[in-house]
Amino acid sequence: MSQDHDNEKGELEDKIELESSTGSSSDRSADEPPTALSKEPDITASAAPCSNSEDVLKIFQRGRSRSHGSHASQDSQRTVSDTHSTHDHQVPTHRSRSRAASATQSRAVSSTRSVQREAVKVPLAERRGLLARFSVIAEVVEPYHYTRQLKWTITFLVAVAGAAAPMGSSIVLPALTDISSTFDSSPTVVNMSVALYMLSMSIFPLWWSSFSETLGRRTIYLVSFALFALFNALSAVSTSIGMFIVMRCLSGGAAASVQAVGAGSVADCWDSSQRGTAMGIFYLGPLAGPLISPIVGGVLAQNLGWRSALWFITIFGVCVWILILFCLPETLRRRKPIAAEAEREAEAQVAVQLNGDGKTNARPKLTRTITTQSVQVKTRKYWALFQRAFIDPLRIVLYMQFPAVALTVYYSSITFGTLYMLNISVQKSFSAPPYGYGSTVIGLLYLPNSFGYVIASIFGGRWVDRIMHREARKAGRYDEKGRLKFQPEDRMKENAYIGAALWPFAIITYGWCVRSAVNLAGPLIANFFFGIGSMLIFALVTTMLTEFMPRKASNGVALNNFVRNIWSCIGTIVTEPLINAIGNGWLFTGVGVIALISGFAVIWAMKRFGDRWRVSMDKRMEEAMGE
Repeated sequence: MSQDHDNEKGELEDKIELESSTGSSSDRSADEPPTALSKEPDITASAAPCSNSEDVLKIFQRGRSRSHGSHASQDSQRTVSDTHSTHDHQVPTHRSRSRAASATQSRAVSSTRSVQREAVKVPLAERRGLLARFSVIAEVVEPYHYTRQLKWTITFLVAVAGAAAPMGSSIVLPALTDISSTFDSSPTVVNMSVALYMLSMSIFPLWWSSFSETLGRRTIYLVSFALFALFNALSAVSTSIGMFIVMRCLSGGAAASVQAVGAGSVADCWDSSQRGTAMGIFYLGPLAGPLISPIVGGVLAQNLGWRSALWFITIFGVCVWILILFCLPETLRRRKPIAAEAEREAEAQVAVQLNGDGKTNARPKLTRTITTQSVQVKTRKYWALFQRAFIDPLRIVLYMQFPAVALTVYYSSITFGTLYMLNISVQKSFSAPPYGYGSTVIGLLYLPNSFGYVIASIFGGRWVDRIMHREARKAGRYDEKGRLKFQPEDRMKENAYIGAALWPFAIITYGWCVRSAVNLAGPLIANFFFGIGSMLIFALVTTMLTEFMPRKASNGVALNNFVRNIWSCIGTIVTEPLINAIGNGWLFTGVGVIALISGFAVIWAMKRFGDRWRVSMDKRMEEAMGE
C-alpha cells in the first residue's frame, strides 16, 4: 500500500507540473501573431522517417545546433513516442521549475484550466497548403487550440483516409481467380499485383514523408488521393495484365501517404495527455479497412464483375479527396526549407572548392568565374534536393546495425509475411474443389482473422499495461518521486510467449485442416486465433521499437513497415507455387516451425541481452547527439 501511495503521489505531482507548464505555454502562444507559424516546434518527426546522407549515427548531428539552441526541438522529438505508444517512459522529462514553484503556480492557473483557449485563425490569404481557400475548417496558429469537436473531426477524417491503403490491397483478394481468367494469366502472375502493391506501400511512405517536410500535410493528402483515384480508375479499365499490375502498384504507393503523415496530423492537434486515445481512433481506420473490403469486393465481383470492386475503391478515393479539400486544414507547425538549405550547402561546397578555405572573394576577377560558379551551385543544389527527397529516406535501413532493432524487425517481418501467405491461401484453397466457394463467400472467410486483430488490439494493450506495472513493482523500480520506472523488456512476459506460440500453431492447424478438407469451421477457428496471436506480436514489436529508440521512434516504426511490407511482397509471390508443389499442410508446417524457433529465440535474446543492447545503443546515439 505504501508503494502504491508513493507512486500515485509522484504521478499527481508530475501531472500538476505538466498542467502548469502547458498552461503557461498556452498563454504565450495565444498572444503571438500569425507569424509565429515559423517559430512553432516541428512535429514532423512523428511521421517522417530520417533523411540523412551520412552514417546512421550522424543522423542526429545535422540538427545538433538546433537541439541545443532551444528546448522546443527536443520536445518535438519526444512527441514521437507518444504518437505510437502512450507508455513510453524512457524519454527523460526536463523541468525548468522546482516542485514547490510549479505546485504554487498550478494553483494559480487551476481556475482557468477548464477554459478552452480560443484558436487564433490564420488570415485567408496566408493559409498554407494546396487549395487552402476551400477549407471550411480554418487553419489556426496553434492546432492544440482547436475545439474538441474539430479535433475529433480531423482525427476521424485522417482515420478514414488511413483505411484506403489496406482496403485497396484486400478488396481484390476474392476476385483474383476472375482477374486471372479475364487476362488469361496464371494465378502467380495475378498475385504479383498484390505483391507489388505491398512493395510500393513499403517504399513510397518514405518519400511522402520527405515531401511533407517541405510541402505540408494538406498538399500531400490532396495530391496522393488524386493519384490514388486516378490509378485505381486506370486499373479498372486495364486491357492487359501488365497495365493492371503497374496501375495497382502505383495506386498502393499513392494511398500509402497516410501511413507516412497520418500519425503526424493527429499529433499536431492533440497534446500528449490526450494523444493516446486519439491514436487509438486513428488506427481503427487501417484495422477496419481489411475487415470490410474483402466482403465488399467479393459481393461486387460476384454480381457485377471484378472491375466494379476497383470502381468502388476509386469512388471511395474521390470521396476522401473531397472531404480533405473542404474539412482538413494544414496542421504542420513549421515547414522545413529544404530548397534553401540545399542552396546554402551547394554555395558552401563551391566556395570551398574554388578558394580552398571556405571564403568567397569579395570582388571576383572574371565574369566567367561567376558564371561557372553559378552553374556549379545550381547543379549541386538540384542534386542535393534529389538526394534528400529520394535517396536519403532509404537510409533508415542503417538502423538494422543495432541488434535489438534488427531482431524485433526480423520477427515482425516473418509474422507479417505469413499473414499475406494466409490471405493468398484462403483465396486459392476455398475457391477450388472440394470447397468451391464463390467470391462473396470467400470475402466473408477473411472475417475470423480480422475479428482476432480487433479483439487483440482492444484488450492486448490493457493486458500489457498491467504486466508492465506488475514487473516494475516486482523489481522495485521507482524514481525519486515514487513513480514506477518501466523498461522495454517488461513487455516480453507471458503475452510474448503466448503470441509467439499461438499464431504458429494456428497456422499449422489451418494448413492441415485445408489439406484434409475438413469442415469449414476448422480452418476459420484456426484463423481467428492466428489473428489474435499475430496482433499481439505486431503491437509488441511496434511499441518496443518506440521505446528502444525514444528520440527516433518514428524511424523505428518506418523501418519496421519498410521491411515487413517487403516480406509480405515475397510471401504473396511464393505462396501459390509452394501450395501447388507441397500443399497447404507442409507449407504452413514449415512456416510455423520457422516462426516458433524464431519467436522464442528472439524473446530469449531480448530478455538476455536486451538491456545491454539498449544501453549501448542509447550511448552511441547520445554521443552522436553530443548530449
